[in-house]
Amino acid sequence: MIVLWGFLLALGLALAGEFAAGLTAASLGLQQGSISGIMMAILLGILVNNVFSLPQALRPGIHFSVVRILRLGIVLLGIRLSIAEAGAIGLRALPVILGTVVAAIAIVTYVSRRVGLTDRLGTLIGVGTSICGATAIVAMSPTIGARDDETSYAVACITLFGVAAMLAYPFAAHELFGADPFAAGIFLGTAVHETAQVAGAGLVYQEAFGDSRALDVATVTKLVRNLSMLAVIPVMAVLYHRRANEGDAPPRWHTMIPLFIVGFAAMSLLRTVGDLGERAFGVFEPQQWQAFVGFVKQVATHCLAVAMAAVGLGTSIHGLRRIGFKPLLVGLFSAALVGLVSYLLVTLLY
Repeated sequence: MIVLWGFLLALGLALAGEFAAGLTAASLGLQQGSISGIMMAILLGILVNNVFSLPQALRPGIHFSVVRILRLGIVLLGIRLSIAEAGAIGLRALPVILGTVVAAIAIVTYVSRRVGLTDRLGTLIGVGTSICGATAIVAMSPTIGARDDETSYAVACITLFGVAAMLAYPFAAHELFGADPFAAGIFLGTAVHETAQVAGAGLVYQEAFGDSRALDVATVTKLVRNLSMLAVIPVMAVLYHRRANEGDAPPRWHTMIPLFIVGFAAMSLLRTVGDLGERAFGVFEPQQWQAFVGFVKQVATHCLAVAMAAVGLGTSIHGLRRIGFKPLLVGLFSAALVGLVSYLLVTLLY
């Protein structure tokens, strides 16, 4: 029950966002679906969180929606792709992922030192921007002995600029890549920070331009990008120890594999096996199997919509004042750098 009210608020905003998008489109004389309901839900969440003083009793449910409901949605998205399709996307995305990760960490940590940030804070911003946002920051923090305020500053920067990218990049991607959903998906999957934000950007693209392929590509790209934590965090911890000789040992590798990545792969495997033969699993007729797949896709989309509204509810504009100018500037530079490197690599390779 402790998570119920916050979850219901996020659900209500997700529904309100869909309604507001349709109403706005109609009032402007646009086609239904031309304005993203996901984007409206995020904006409504930001508005509610920053205009009203939400009771603390709502926070557990909002956090539950951002973390648990989001991960459930991503796991269920796995049924949209077979194992072969997901693997092919991941392999094609790998050069862009490696390029953005290396460029962001190398350049951002250097710039952070030049403007006077601590090595710890610069490392957290670089890792959070290049890999998977708050998850990477939280995993990295204990390995370098980061202070609580440094961790919270880094997370705040990632949240702020990631939300901005989530709302702007789907439209930029459509213009930059000539309506190519594969290139747009690679760009969204590497240029946007958090897993939640990538899913949101993919949904905005899907709703705005009527093409779901960018969401599929962006999701797989982001999950492969998340796995780079297995190599990057231990390496960064070792490099930091050599410079500063402080902090704890790197975490064990298996603790850095998000379980929702395993779940996504399991759902892709289920789709792969189900599509084999005349009957799915030798039991279900093709129409029944396709109906089930369609139902799971819809549940995934609804889960992500609720999670996106909760992301808005967790975004605090008032918190910018305590971040300070320098971390904010480095966060903006880091976000712009990752977006630029991603654009250049996608343009060059695809």
